[in-house]
Amino acid sequence: MTTTTAPESQPFQAEVAELLNLMVHSVYSETDIFLRELISNASDACDKLRYEAISAPELITDGAPPKIRIAPDKKANTLSVVDSGIGMDRQELIDNLGTIARSGTKSFLSRLTEAKDGTNLIGQFGVGFYAAFMVAERIVVTSRRAGSDQVFVWSSSGGSGFEIAPASDEEAARVTRGTEIVLHLKKDAAKYLETHEIERIVRAWSDNIQFPIELVPEEGEPRQINSASALWQRPKSELSPEDYKQAYQQIAGAFDEPAMTLHYRAEGRQSYAVLLFAPSTKPFDLFDQARKGKVKLYVRRVFIADDADVLPAYLRFIRGVIDSEDLPLNISREMLQNNPQLTQIRKAVTGRVISELESLGEKEPEAFVKIWDAFGPVIKEGIWEDFERREKLLGLSRFTTTKGEKRALKQYVEDLKPNQTDIYYLTGESVERLKANPKLESATARGIEVLLLTDPVDAFWTSGQLDFGGKPLKSLSQGDIDFALIPLLDEKAEDKKEESGADEATTIALIKDALGERVSDVRASQRLTASASCLVAGGDAHDRMLERLLAMQNKAPTTRPILEINMRHPLVAAIAGDKEAARDLSFLLLEQAQILDGELPEDPAAFASRLNQLVLRGLAKG
Repeated sequence: MTTTTAPESQPFQAEVAELLNLMVHSVYSETDIFLRELISNASDACDKLRYEAISAPELITDGAPPKIRIAPDKKANTLSVVDSGIGMDRQELIDNLGTIARSGTKSFLSRLTEAKDGTNLIGQFGVGFYAAFMVAERIVVTSRRAGSDQVFVWSSSGGSGFEIAPASDEEAARVTRGTEIVLHLKKDAAKYLETHEIERIVRAWSDNIQFPIELVPEEGEPRQINSASALWQRPKSELSPEDYKQAYQQIAGAFDEPAMTLHYRAEGRQSYAVLLFAPSTKPFDLFDQARKGKVKLYVRRVFIADDADVLPAYLRFIRGVIDSEDLPLNISREMLQNNPQLTQIRKAVTGRVISELESLGEKEPEAFVKIWDAFGPVIKEGIWEDFERREKLLGLSRFTTTKGEKRALKQYVEDLKPNQTDIYYLTGESVERLKANPKLESATARGIEVLLLTDPVDAFWTSGQLDFGGKPLKSLSQGDIDFALIPLLDEKAEDKKEESGADEATTIALIKDALGERVSDVRASQRLTASASCLVAGGDAHDRMLERLLAMQNKAPTTRPILEINMRHPLVAAIAGDKEAARDLSFLLLEQAQILDGELPEDPAAFASRLNQLVLRGLAKG
């Protein structure tokens, strides 16, 4: 029995109120989206009913399969979207329609206010129901949870809150199971009462919905207006690029076009159909900490889960459907984690996706570049996590290097210099800063190509012992570097290389004495040709960029760097020749190396004072 008898008013969550304000004032140029979103929600409700009915068949007492109905009423100026799905109880109405329990809501709102047209953001952020307020001045939702005798009515005019109350006898009789959404349309939304307009929208956006969508005209018989077919079960020969585009947009709730489509059927020990897409733009939740995938799992056309981890986390940008003929229908989400059949499907499909990306990179590089630009940092997570496919993922990766952009390691290896045995890289915060980094100097003087890695994930995957094609990857910020066997591009520079402006042992001893515990060692550099100094990590320590990232998160103690000095630089030569200035010059070498690495000196005030004194001393001598 329902305990509440009078309508109860409740305020919207703050983000919902702000969102509704934007919706009501029509921030979108394309309002058709509201119907697609309501149909999509109705389809989800029907999917959930089919799933729950596997273990509780009494939920479908009438035996009728779930369906969706759309009913325009010109006299009442209303448009109804009705489903016979799982339905909602009182608390679910409050939770689902009064709050947005999504971490991306604030991001959505900020991006929405900046966008000229936010249509393509709605489906990404799970706020589709509220899109109905673009065309409706009032919305009334009547819902009965499957198996329940209680029916509740939720209503709102898109202001600061909503009302919820038990349904009347008439309303309860009208909704025997599922949800009825009645939109009281605005005057300028009258076109959505025209049957041809409704059919146009359904064909464009919802034709592949699994359940029948019936149009109930004011005159005439109800008729189904969608194909309601599992497109992934149909042969590829029957489908056009437009079919795939519509399927992608419906399945993924997206508005862009897929950059890659993968459709096939696996037969043998396992039988399953696969329809997967790579988007051409980033979804909003790409870097959510949960790193959940969005591939929907079906068993014999029955929806099971939309986050069953059927692909590894580094492929979480992939959207689509996997439909198994062999998994048990009553499998729970918990059982999915350790199901050996799903493990085999996961392994096979992951391999196929990577192979398809490889093929795309070779045959359609422009399409692949769209995927890489949007999802490259995510794919590179797999280099760290997926040992079995590490070589393939390295081959798939594209890099900005000192030679150009979108360079593959295969190209790098083909262009190795004589006697070059390693693939060199440098990690940092931006390509511009890396190009100015003094650690590149010796490599540049020999024409050695260097990978310039600026994604935060680069600092992590490069920390493993990696090689590609038998060539180890080596950081220019870590360990010893020896380019002695690789000739300089300028032969004259070779003759000058041996010239030293100072006694090495004396200079290093003076610098060590001045800096003390601030560095772990001081040594002559093989990396530098023009700059005075740089900081590097020891061979057993973390790379400099990784160390900074870990220090920011307090996840690892910092280690003291090694200061490398250019013995041919006048500033270094001056240290042994000017004992009075040796300490200040030593600190200047350390602090300018920190600045070039994107760090602040330990004591900025002391650095400024020291630099001023050295400049004034030079002016006085001049």
